[in-house]
Amino acid sequence: MHAVLANLTPILAAEKSKTPFYIAGGALVVWALGVTLGWGLRFPSFPRTAGAERIVMAVSAVLVVAAVSMAVATA
Repeated sequence: MHAVLANLTPILAAEKSKTPFYIAGGALVVWALGVTLGWGLRFPSFPRTAGAERIVMAVSAVLVVAAVSMAVATA
């Protein structure tokens, strides 16, 4: 068992790629800027319907969960 751990140590200690976190975080930033600057400030009644409000909240929640998940997975 000790030999297996000794052989796996370099693999387990290797630094993980942060690229998935950067992609998820970048998508969240683009979405947030699009919602605030692109739609929110241009249209005072944004979102116009309750359904659109739910969609905006759902997309935001999914992107936040994705970014947090990638932060934990790449830590």
